[in-house]
Amino acid sequence: MKKVEVVLSKEVEVKPLDLSAFTEERAQSGAVRRVSKKEIREIAEGLGLPYDDTQIAFAKKLLNAYIKKEAV
Repeated sequence: MKKVEVVLSKEVEVKPLDLSAFTEERAQSGAVRRVSKKEIREIAEGLGLPYDDTQIAFAKKLLNAYIKKEAV
C-alpha cells in the first residue's frame, strides 16, 4: 500500500510549464560562440600557414557565419 500525503490547495505552488526549457534549441543557443581573430592567428601559426590581416578578417566572418547557420 502506498502512502499519500494530503495538503491544502493554498500550500501547493503552481507555475506555468515552460516548454522551451525542454527543447534542443535552447541547449544549443548557449553553446554557440564566436571565433576571434586572435584564435584564427594562433591556429594559422600552429599549422605554419602564411596569412595577412585581410585573410584573417575574411576567415573570421566566414567561420562565424557558418557557426551561426549550423546552430539554427
